[in-house]
Amino acid sequence: MAGYARQFQGRAMDWPVQDGVFELGDIALRKGGTLPGARIVWRAHGTLSATRDNVIVYPTSYGAQHPDLEWLIGPDSVLDPTRWFIVIPNMFGSGLSSSPSNTKPWPALVTAWDNVAAQRRLLSEVFGVDRVHAVYGWSMGAQQAYHWAATFADAVQRIVVNCGSARTSVHNRVFLKGMMAVLEAAPEYDGTALFSAQPAAALRAFGRLYAGWALSQDFYRAGLHLSALGAPDLDTFLRTDWEERFARRAAADLLAQLRCWDAGDIADGGDLAAALRAITARVLLMPSETDLYFRVADNAAELPDLRQGTLAPIPSIWGHRAGNPVANREDAGFLQRAVRAFLDE
Repeated sequence: MAGYARQFQGRAMDWPVQDGVFELGDIALRKGGTLPGARIVWRAHGTLSATRDNVIVYPTSYGAQHPDLEWLIGPDSVLDPTRWFIVIPNMFGSGLSSSPSNTKPWPALVTAWDNVAAQRRLLSEVFGVDRVHAVYGWSMGAQQAYHWAATFADAVQRIVVNCGSARTSVHNRVFLKGMMAVLEAAPEYDGTALFSAQPAAALRAFGRLYAGWALSQDFYRAGLHLSALGAPDLDTFLRTDWEERFARRAAADLLAQLRCWDAGDIADGGDLAAALRAITARVLLMPSETDLYFRVADNAAELPDLRQGTLAPIPSIWGHRAGNPVANREDAGFLQRAVRAFLDE
């Protein structure tokens, strides 16, 4: 379905937008098992050039669907749809593309490898695109960008790794395993992948724990959860920004994506340095200086093994959310300047 939308997140939009569902059939998974009747729900902004050389792939992140991330698309924003053809494939487990909430039986693990392999088919079979100008991703989207460059070296010219890493660090995995345990402890959990009903109490705890990791200590010390995000008090902030946010998603989808995040590794358990050295794409590493998941040190350790890597930390106290600064003009400006310059190189 293609056309021009009159409004886009409260502002006029004068570029074409397409929506579609790409049916992949049953697909064999990297870690074993099959994803039956796999499908990707996607949206594209802009116009594909005659030479098909203006494509930016923009994978979604944890718990996100494409409308959650479209705020940075616009002629005066980070990704310009009047110049680039921006394809947003919703991740498996997003609740739109194949997910535990709409696909049964659900396999034990669907990885970033499985996501990018399916996305490559989407680009080739739907749009006739075999080489992309860039893959832009934040958080789990950044993990997918790294996997794109590692898996399809000849197909990717550059990637933007915005608050992500090539391999999920041990400290990051400690956080993830704690969050998995919250969901898996719910009485509604079936012991494998699904839930008999939404585990309301577990999701409430899940949201409150997540809030302590997604934003930095400095962010809370400065009171930005009140002054910048408009909450009257801490409990209201935790409820509206975190409990209600995660309550919109099926618990089984959240659990599946946690497992995917935990397994993120472009070397698949092997030699990470060698996997980084094999990447031929230009790489822009943009960690937040105060991110508690994906630390600057993680990207700094990756940098020496990249052939064409640039490290540009976001100077922010917004923690992980500095990379998705929908309510933060200063960080959004930094992101726009750095990404636009990188895309133009």
